[in-house]
Amino acid sequence: MSDEAVGGWLKVVGLGPGDDALITPEVSAALAEATDVVGYVPYVERVAPRPGLTRHGSDNREEIRRAEQALQLAATGHRVVVVSSGDPGVFAMAAALFEALEAGEPAWRSLDIQVLPGISAMLAASARLGAPLGHDFCCINLSDNLKPWALIEKRLRLAAEADFAMAFYNPRSRARPEGFEHTLEVLREACGPQRLIVFARAVATPEETLRVTTLGEAQPEMADMRTLVIVGSSQTRLIQRHAESAESAERQSTPWVYTPRSVSGADA
Repeated sequence: MSDEAVGGWLKVVGLGPGDDALITPEVSAALAEATDVVGYVPYVERVAPRPGLTRHGSDNREEIRRAEQALQLAATGHRVVVVSSGDPGVFAMAAALFEALEAGEPAWRSLDIQVLPGISAMLAASARLGAPLGHDFCCINLSDNLKPWALIEKRLRLAAEADFAMAFYNPRSRARPEGFEHTLEVLREACGPQRLIVFARAVATPEETLRVTTLGEAQPEMADMRTLVIVGSSQTRLIQRHAESAESAERQSTPWVYTPRSVSGADA
């Protein structure tokens, strides 16, 4: 590593689900010190331009190349922030960064690398609705770009058998809309038609919509790639709001959903 690398560092950060108020102070401080921001174009564009900052945007399917670029910049003395939405460790750039680090230049392993957490979409959606992830839950990426559908289906069935609440990322792409249709079929078979399902789209943005229904009523078209889907466990419950609630009209019409922390039959 050259002398130019003195002072360089790399931080992989989460920008949260959309609202700038949900970016952590730690991440804001890293962005203020950075010389370079690297990431998928829409996420890079969330970082305001300023003198002394270079923004490097790239396509969504270039994670490893993007990670290598960030490592090389840090190795030559740049202060680099790699941005993801939500949390960088949840189906995002932190894993890609370490994959590139493991396979890359040995000198990269001496870099000052940190991962700074962010508020994930599943936690933001859960908070909007109440506490649907209040007990044991699992999180599954429904995209089959990086793993086969057979593995996704296996994990769906096992999670349902274990009676987890389930949070799903990337449920329905335009290129592969049939995947989420299959997901609903598997879940109806495993969980029954009355199981609660939540569609939380674009949480913490002006386009936010929330919809609570059952697996029997759910339709594939209710989800897209900006939707976080939560399926409750057998214990998950719904509470209707009172009409005189002081919240917005949309919030008044969306019930609270929560999963109790205790399970019937457990020791006190």
